[in-house]
Amino acid sequence: MQKLLTATALTAILASSAVAQEIKEFNIGILGGENAQDRMTSNECFRAKVEEALGVPVKLFTPADYDGVIQGLLGGTIDYAGLGASAYAKIYLTNPEAVDVQLTTQNVDGTTGYYSIGFARKDSGITSMDDAKGKSFAFADPNSTSGYLVPAAELSATYGKLEDYFSEVKMSGGHEQTIVGVANGDFDAGVAWADGLGNWEDGFTNGAFRKAADAGLVDMNEITEIWRSKLIPNGPFVIRRSLPQDVKDKMFALVDTMWQTDPACAYALAAGEAKDFVPVKHEDYLGIVDARKLQEGM
Repeated sequence: MQKLLTATALTAILASSAVAQEIKEFNIGILGGENAQDRMTSNECFRAKVEEALGVPVKLFTPADYDGVIQGLLGGTIDYAGLGASAYAKIYLTNPEAVDVQLTTQNVDGTTGYYSIGFARKDSGITSMDDAKGKSFAFADPNSTSGYLVPAAELSATYGKLEDYFSEVKMSGGHEQTIVGVANGDFDAGVAWADGLGNWEDGFTNGAFRKAADAGLVDMNEITEIWRSKLIPNGPFVIRRSLPQDVKDKMFALVDTMWQTDPACAYALAAGEAKDFVPVKHEDYLGIVDARKLQEGM
């Protein structure tokens, strides 16, 4: 009888635990880099797919800056996001238990990296970073990997204090803002991200230039590359660690197979052409975590 009672009690506890683990909604954070409405529109197909897969209402959140998504994941108001490596590093250094990395974008050539690309207007006379000395320069966001962390570190190592090298250093607010700002002459030069594959005139194969070109925001023939960083690891799609395992599994399966099930939606999620979404581990970002530590004096 005691065994029966124990088994019954255990069943009740497990059932109660299962109910407690159910989610009532799911929130996806979209990093800055393009205006909020474009972010909502380009990610609507993904939102709808997640809603169908999880069976709960799903909302997109488009904070004004990267830190809005970071704080949402840390605070539990955002459940899932595609991050740059630096944004992930900030989350990990703040709370290593906050999120799990799941997948990243695999480029059309099978690689999983990208570049910070320095650029200027073609008619500016700036053809190299040396020519940009004494000019205004735009980064994207303090929490952007390719829009600040990596290029600032590499350029500082070559040219010294950037506020002394350039006439003015600004944060544009996002990659799209940098691209449009340089194209419009608001900044003399800046950096944005791309896989570095394909044709310049198309905005490469994927990345911020490709999204801006696809949206008709820039004519790539009017701007020119002046610098390129070392290879940066593609950022991860992350999910809050405290969510039920079945939710994590469903999200992994949905994104993992998206290039096969819905290439158009995958194109939007990857910011252009790609080969696949493939698994990654925390260890793949140790170099960026170390760079973030140095930046923050940890």
